[in-house]
Amino acid sequence: MTQPQLVALAVLAAVVAALIHGRLRSDVVALSGAAILLATRTVRPIEVQGAFASPAIIALAALFVIAYAMELSGLLGLLIRGATRLCSHLGAAGLWIVVGLAGAVSAFLNNTPIVVLAAPVVRDVAESMKLSPKRFLIPLSYVTILGGACTLIGTSTNLLVNDMARSAGQPAFGMFEITPVGVIVALAGGVYLLLFGGRLLTSGPSDAPEGERVLGEQNAPDDDPSLFPVNRPFQPVRALSALAVFVAVVSAAALGVAPIAATAFAGAVLLVLLGVISVDEAYRGLRPEVLFLIAGMVVVGLSLEVTGLAAVATDALVVWVRDLGPLWALALLYGATLLLTEALSNAAVAVLLTPVAVALAESLGVSPRPFLIAVMMAASAAFATPFGYQTNVLVYQLGRYSYLDFVRIGVPLNLLTWALGVAVIPAFFPF
Repeated sequence: MTQPQLVALAVLAAVVAALIHGRLRSDVVALSGAAILLATRTVRPIEVQGAFASPAIIALAALFVIAYAMELSGLLGLLIRGATRLCSHLGAAGLWIVVGLAGAVSAFLNNTPIVVLAAPVVRDVAESMKLSPKRFLIPLSYVTILGGACTLIGTSTNLLVNDMARSAGQPAFGMFEITPVGVIVALAGGVYLLLFGGRLLTSGPSDAPEGERVLGEQNAPDDDPSLFPVNRPFQPVRALSALAVFVAVVSAAALGVAPIAATAFAGAVLLVLLGVISVDEAYRGLRPEVLFLIAGMVVVGLSLEVTGLAAVATDALVVWVRDLGPLWALALLYGATLLLTEALSNAAVAVLLTPVAVALAESLGVSPRPFLIAVMMAASAAFATPFGYQTNVLVYQLGRYSYLDFVRIGVPLNLLTWALGVAVIPAFFPF
């Protein structure tokens, strides 16, 4: 191995170890890795600059501002409270309807504020009906994760994979290109949670041990729940303006008028110019910790590519899977992504495995499309631990779950989505 490859490998190992350890903030870890790579000249300044100014970062930043404008208007809280009141007389079925609606909204909005707003309402309504909130809070988190995987903008993972795949010479994904696969996987996961979720979650201990609750607080996401108060007053003009801009942004991107980064950026600026959201509020809604985490991990991922380390790893992998065929290669990639995303952030996994997915497909002489979609679907599917995804941490603390609650319900869901994803992806995106 060359010296740049050794440096890139050492930085990758250190970043992964630090992220798993969890003592340092994930964005600080990613930026530290990027700084070391830059200081050792393993990557060039222009490559770091490209990572921080990538279309995925621009699109995410703008979408965060637009979503925050909708939250400030009280629109999201109004929808959640209204849906809960409407369905509360249906008992448990009403709460499942609320969970399903939250999942549908997550296809277009970041799921963290949705869960922050919906979880306390679901808990209070369940308790008022003498039902265990534990039956519904983990499913709420899981369903919003599944819903986010249904569109290009539903999760940062999809935008990031799309951006990196385009940098590797692949055509960009359409807004709803992945929707058929995402919807099938989401519906199957929802049916599983509906039929088995309550039974699995009410069979365990009622409270998380004190040590695990402290651990959950240490690994809590950087999102500040105070940014998303449930009882924010509804402001009709502000809400309709924000909603109209959001619909216009999505529609323009879906129709191919302009890339999502351009439409979202224009929409965010328009909301500021119209006074729907102030400049200070826009900055508060940017969530820089997420943006810097992604940018830092993009630099780490680029180091694997520019040093040739990704090609070395892919060549070794291809030798092993060449005789198995593309379907088994797809299954192995999906499974590896599932395993890694339980320990690392979804952004980190997407950055690390997207180049591998493209190189693996090209080495096998097949289309990279199904492999890229496998990374999209699996990188967000963190179901088996409370710390694999931000919303899991939120409900972990609110529902006073034990760690094993997530294992008990999440591992079968991982296996279900893995098997179904591998079966469905080639049907819509042939090799």
